[in-house]
Amino acid sequence: MKHQDETGGSSPDSGATLRTKVRQVSKRGAYDRETVYRIIDESLVCHVGFVDDGQPYVVPTLHVRLGDVLYFHGSRKSRMLRIMEKGAPVCATMTLLDGLVLARSAFHHSVNYRSVMVFGKGSPIEDAAEKLSILDALVEHVIKGRSDDARPPTKNELAGTHVVALPITEASAKLREGPPVDDDADYALPVWAGVLPMRMKTGEPIADPKLAENIALPNYLRAYSR
Repeated sequence: MKHQDETGGSSPDSGATLRTKVRQVSKRGAYDRETVYRIIDESLVCHVGFVDDGQPYVVPTLHVRLGDVLYFHGSRKSRMLRIMEKGAPVCATMTLLDGLVLARSAFHHSVNYRSVMVFGKGSPIEDAAEKLSILDALVEHVIKGRSDDARPPTKNELAGTHVVALPITEASAKLREGPPVDDDADYALPVWAGVLPMRMKTGEPIADPKLAENIALPNYLRAYSR
């Protein structure tokens, strides 16, 4: 399973490319589709990097993956989407922070994390039915079950929303896990060392002050987790 593009890039499972190869601590690199997609799907926020008129920008946004394609949405005024629709090269990244790694020396402090980097070129989704399906999937990516409750977009709302596809044709993951790695001489230091785990935690839902009194909290919010 391999798809080449004009840059020599290839899909996950086919190995590293010049752009995706992890060079710093290369053993942390992963190029299989399962690892890359698992991180993409767990991530809520994606950062998209692009260049507009010589100026680099990195924009945080939401995303959803359907098959081998990432999708992004936003206003017709969105600089990021306008650049992507023109087929300009972009880089999308996702990061999950799993823990703070506290070593005995300041130099060897680190973090446990899972991250993904995707290179590619976007294209607009014009078909209204396809756009609506993707927007539903985006809502489900954020909160599973929500799209069945919320009112779907009106014709005007749908027309005012841009959706852009970014095929995952060149991607890699980088991960760190486990305890700190200190210099041999430092293991004797009287300094606590280890990992402080980090997890996403949701609080109690806060109802809209204008919410009707007879509307109960949905089960998908009671049991929400990622």
